[in-house]
Amino acid sequence: MQTSTRDRIVVATARLLQRQGYVGTGIKQIAKESQATLGSIYHFFPGGKEAVAVAAIRHSGQEFAELLKDSLNSEPEPAEAVLSCTRELAAGLKESGWVDGCPVTAAALETLGADSELQQACADALNGWERLVLDKLLGCGFPADDARELATTVISAIEGAEVTAQVNRSEEPLLAAGRQLARLIRSYGVETARR
Repeated sequence: MQTSTRDRIVVATARLLQRQGYVGTGIKQIAKESQATLGSIYHFFPGGKEAVAVAAIRHSGQEFAELLKDSLNSEPEPAEAVLSCTRELAAGLKESGWVDGCPVTAAALETLGADSELQQACADALNGWERLVLDKLLGCGFPADDARELATTVISAIEGAEVTAQVNRSEEPLLAAGRQLARLIRSYGVETARR
């Protein structure tokens, strides 16, 4: 199946954001990496670099949501599911040579304080991931208030651990975060409903 020009632009931008952030990614580089003309980029994204970045962040947010869903569904116990997710992220990050971190986090940090569509796309992605964890916890019998706070904690810890793993070129921050998050989740002593 052939990829459309628009999709090539979005995927190339997502990878560039992942590796060098929003500020470090230029529109000409996006054109080169996606094998598209500048005219094509502006045709699909009249808003220029920010519009392409918003589409790329939405794409990346959905990609991670799929990985997270798969991890959460791979284990009946939420503690084991979160541990599985951090292991998968650690392995993927190591395999990439420590460069393929989270483009959402990179873009979010570079656009803090901006009331922009890009900042909103980052917030939407993070909130969507929290909802996935929240749904898993609620489905396993956690009280709503605890589940909400745990979901926020899980996503915040994973995102921070991923950055730390990249900086240190080590899987250990993600693996340690996974172990501690699993311990925290187990500490609630909720008997999960067997399906």
